[in-house]
Amino acid sequence: MPDADVFRSLEQALHRPEVRSSRDAVSALLADTFREFGSSGRVYDKAIVVDALAQETPDIRAPLPVILDFAAQALAPDLVPVTYRSVRHSTGDDVEQTVLRSSIWKQVGGSWLMLFHQGTPVPSAP
Repeated sequence: MPDADVFRSLEQALHRPEVRSSRDAVSALLADTFREFGSSGRVYDKAIVVDALAQETPDIRAPLPVILDFAAQALAPDLVPVTYRSVRHSTGDDVEQTVLRSSIWKQVGGSWLMLFHQGTPVPSAP
């Protein structure tokens, strides 16, 4: 059984503005073969994600998303998929954004690298 706290920390790092804005930090967490299925239906590779995150304008007042229902289950000693819900409150209002997230992490040369990620927004209740 993998140490879920390790993977929770890796996922949380990618939510932090100081990591997201650093090309080196994001590159160190994503495998060269990384793919993301976006909620738009587009497929993104490592270069696109690194560039997009570096261009974000972070809102330092915005709280980091809360991670709920986190689960990690090893498929092999060096391959771990994780799933969770992230919940973020918008700055200055009570709007809550919930996203179902899944990632696959692979250990390469002693480091865990994200191979795949998908985030699916959950529609807010009327």
